[in-house]
Amino acid sequence: MRVAIAGAGNVGRSIALELLGNGHEVLLIEREPRALKVDTVPTAEWLLADACELETLVTARIQTCNVVVAATGDDKVNLVVSLLAKTEFGVDRVVARVNHPKNEWLFNESWGVDVSVSSPRLLAAVVEEAVTVGDLVRLLTFKKGGANLVELTLADDAPLVGKLIGHVPWPDDSALVAVLRGGHVVLPTPDAALEAGDELLLVATSEVESELDALLSGHPPRQRPLQL
Repeated sequence: MRVAIAGAGNVGRSIALELLGNGHEVLLIEREPRALKVDTVPTAEWLLADACELETLVTARIQTCNVVVAATGDDKVNLVVSLLAKTEFGVDRVVARVNHPKNEWLFNESWGVDVSVSSPRLLAAVVEEAVTVGDLVRLLTFKKGGANLVELTLADDAPLVGKLIGHVPWPDDSALVAVLRGGHVVLPTPDAALEAGDELLLVATSEVESELDALLSGHPPRQRPLQL
């Protein structure tokens, strides 16, 4: 997979190193010469240019990228890069960093963003996930698919403890994708039983989250899961 990352700051370089470690091809685009720290990610392709310029994206062959990541520290730049990548070059997947929560509402399909990542929201979700047992926590929103990645840790008295995954009446538009147990990832097969302390990762639409929360926790349905 070829990935272009606009912004070679700490965030952009960290993403690049992770992707390169997983065997992907990475291009880092940075307009500030002082931020061009090629020796920190030597196996990436580097381009000193402004990612908001069409000429830069043509030079970068953005149309050959499977994913574009707008990871600069400027929300305006990230929106422009996302819009150009999607509308001018037809990139399949555009991921954008949200620096200021007040701008989060802009990061949607209208600006070419498939997935937006807000650091404050993620940090809050991680805190909630770490301290909350028995409550549904929204970790991430997939803008293009209209679904969310949610998490719930089964309490000792949760109604589903001991039940087989295949016998659980999962709501429509929801799917259990992984069970984290004792530091291991357990494949959610129909004949596997749920245990107290299991951390369930699910993908679900917003409309069924309250139903899913009630099913997993045994609490009365809430209007929305915990989130920032």
